[in-house]
Amino acid sequence: MKTKESTIIEKICPLEFAVNAISGKWKIPIVWQINEGKKRPSEFLRGIGKVDRRVLNQQLKEMEQAGILTKEQFAELPPRVEYSLTPIGEKLVEALWLLNDWGKVLLDREKPTSETDNH
Repeated sequence: MKTKESTIIEKICPLEFAVNAISGKWKIPIVWQINEGKKRPSEFLRGIGKVDRRVLNQQLKEMEQAGILTKEQFAELPPRVEYSLTPIGEKLVEALWLLNDWGKVLLDREKPTSETDNH
């Protein structure tokens, strides 16, 4: 009996790849904070409610590795670090605006209409 070796071809879905890059409870709020002009981790901590500094640093590192953010360290005392969006990160912001618009559509569907209230 002959055994047939099967080749496993890994299929990569661009949407799944993109969602994995931004998965994490605080990644989208971090990107939004940077888009609004905030650059320093202390600003993110103030601007995003209940995020833990350790988790914030981990998610910043992951987005830096994904090419969404760049990190600039300044050789001064006290040490200063600033983050900014890369061109890929700016494309993400464009996509988030579209997702925001879609969210508005979903919210509008959830609002009760006067006809529904009468039934």
